[in-house]
Amino acid sequence: MVNFVDMSSKTFDLIIIGGGPIGLACGLEAKKKKLNYLIIEKGPLVNSLYNYPVNMTFFSTSEKLEIDNIPFISIKPKPSKQEALEYYRRIASNNNLKINLFEKVENVLRKEKCFNVKTNKSSYLANKIIVATGFYDIPNRLNIPGENLSKVSHYYNDPHYYAGMKTVVVGASNSAVDAALEIYRKGGEVTMVVRGDDIGERVKYWVRPDIINRIKEGSIDAFFNSELKEIKQHAVVIKKENEQDVTINNDFVLALIGYQPNISFLEKMGIQITDEQLKIPSYNESTMETNVPGIYLAGVICGGMETHKWFIENSRIHAKMIIEDIVRKK
Repeated sequence: MVNFVDMSSKTFDLIIIGGGPIGLACGLEAKKKKLNYLIIEKGPLVNSLYNYPVNMTFFSTSEKLEIDNIPFISIKPKPSKQEALEYYRRIASNNNLKINLFEKVENVLRKEKCFNVKTNKSSYLANKIIVATGFYDIPNRLNIPGENLSKVSHYYNDPHYYAGMKTVVVGASNSAVDAALEIYRKGGEVTMVVRGDDIGERVKYWVRPDIINRIKEGSIDAFFNSELKEIKQHAVVIKKENEQDVTINNDFVLALIGYQPNISFLEKMGIQITDEQLKIPSYNESTMETNVPGIYLAGVICGGMETHKWFIENSRIHAKMIIEDIVRKK
């Protein structure tokens, strides 16, 4: 694994934008086909996974997270974040994948028969581009007064930080439920604010009964059919359907209401959006090539705002599909 490859004067066969599991899978396939490739990742290796909560357990079993048929051995059937980081790091290092870390791609421009890839560190020429950037970079916003206060976060990491404090968790998905349970068990006072009338159906099946029971017994307070109306320095205002607003004392707010892909980045490259509401990008389902010849999509970015459509386990096949098409057209 290379920290920085500066070959701006040379034209690559392929540049892969994104060093997550699917980006690594694309790199492995490119290497097998002897393509001159480079993976560019704006953060650490598998940046999105690195930013997951410290105690996170995957929904998928380890074999479904494997890439290139390289065995993923975990202590339990469903691996932890740390086990996944170890697995993908070993894949990158043992296969000497060419990766530039902590380098952000800012623009991709067509230049005659190739692409000019401009980053915050350099610029490169490439015949083909794969975009495998995921969706974890841009959090969905509440768009309410006080959301920009320092007490508010759209990401959650470690429950110890919230021990002994009054924390409001907005949302009812896996991330929100995990945060609520962990903070409660570290001695935090947790209040959940949920737009719907129940905990999300997609919550991990072994976790969902736990959160429901903690709410029923009163260990975790929950406002269903509710929204945050305002965040103040030491309180929050909760708007409950058909009832008067409720104000409660509060130290921290975790707005864990999902994330979205960087659609504007795709549009800047000329990739068309086929559904304005779901922001689904245009691509050929057989080859993963977009409406811009030579630019391909891989992984969860293909789903646009449908962030529950593509996962590691069902999008790892994109790597082989794309590289086979690139080799065929070479």
